[in-house]
Amino acid sequence: MSETSTTWWDRLFTRRAPEPEETPFSVEESIPNGVRLAGGWSWRLLVIGAVIAVAIFLIIQLRLIIIPLLIAVLVGALLVPLVGFLQRHHWPKWLAVVVTLVGTLAIVAGLLTLVVWQISRGWGDLSGKAVQSFEDLKAALLASPLQLTETQINDYIASALQSIQSDSAVFITGALSVGATLGHVGAGLLLTIFSLIFILIDGKGIWAWVVRIFPKRARAAIDGAGQAGWNTLGNFARVQILVATIDAIGIGLGAFLLGVPLAIPIAVTVFLGSFIPIVGAVVTGALACVIALIYNGWFIALMLLLVVLGVQQLEGHVLQPLVMGTAVKVHPLAVVLAVAAGSLLAGIPGALFAVPVAAVLNVMVHYIAGGSWKSAPPLSPPPPTSGIWQTVPQTHPGYRTDMPPRA
Repeated sequence: MSETSTTWWDRLFTRRAPEPEETPFSVEESIPNGVRLAGGWSWRLLVIGAVIAVAIFLIIQLRLIIIPLLIAVLVGALLVPLVGFLQRHHWPKWLAVVVTLVGTLAIVAGLLTLVVWQISRGWGDLSGKAVQSFEDLKAALLASPLQLTETQINDYIASALQSIQSDSAVFITGALSVGATLGHVGAGLLLTIFSLIFILIDGKGIWAWVVRIFPKRARAAIDGAGQAGWNTLGNFARVQILVATIDAIGIGLGAFLLGVPLAIPIAVTVFLGSFIPIVGAVVTGALACVIALIYNGWFIALMLLLVVLGVQQLEGHVLQPLVMGTAVKVHPLAVVLAVAAGSLLAGIPGALFAVPVAAVLNVMVHYIAGGSWKSAPPLSPPPPTSGIWQTVPQTHPGYRTDMPPRA
């Protein structure tokens, strides 16, 4: 056999070694790990942002329900310990709830009545002084070296008023305004009182019902986080009342000693405004100085300004870091940003609830992330025992509970 035929035979019947296959191109393997990590974080953050956006949208749509409910929860965090204190001293529960609720309403109504009476009694004198002060200021500007005309002064005043109205429109109304009509305000007030009554009567039962909504494995985390958030909310309410009382006494007493009229309304305004951190103190302090300037002149207004600044420095450097910081555990920068975001999103209600909501969420997230609840067994809250929840009869005549279910 020739060499040519042998080669042909070998090529025909000899098994050749398989050629190495090329590895198919993979897009996943060609992406750097940094890009994969950024992509994973990106879509998760987008989902979280979408959930937050939907939650904010639902709150805006249900604003006439959410705002009264939040007010009731905030007031309830302050009053529930008082009800518990009275019960521990052998008061019947119904009597403790009634006394607490009626006493709170009486205090609020008394303060509002005192403010209205003081303002109505001194309004005529104050309005006359305001007109006179405005005319004196205009005359001083006309005679000043600035060489302003009356038309220019009126234009500047109109422009300033328009700017104030446009800039404060979001803050005054906001996305979550309580309501533009008296009917909305009345309905919100009734809903607040109604919710507060049930929080005082059966707050634990309501929370147990909320916990039972979640799966059993998550109930320990939800219950512990809720308890931590409730304690933080109660601390915030008590400390905020203390801070607001100190501000009101300091500025109101300073206005009284300086002879500024409407000292009691100024003190009450400062007390209410102090519940909005930072912004409320600045606005109410400026209002007090304006009243002093109109009625008593620039020297008394300057002295009252020094009093306001002194009280605010006491609050900012002593009360907020030592008292509020310990109770709420939120950084001052976070407080400022929360108030600013809340006021832009929801006006006055947003500025009011921004800090407590941020504080409660901060504590709840830290509790869940801490993992101390993992060692606890799955929580199974007991069924509610209050008569409020027993809306359906548990047994029926002629009904046997031992019968097997039908196939």
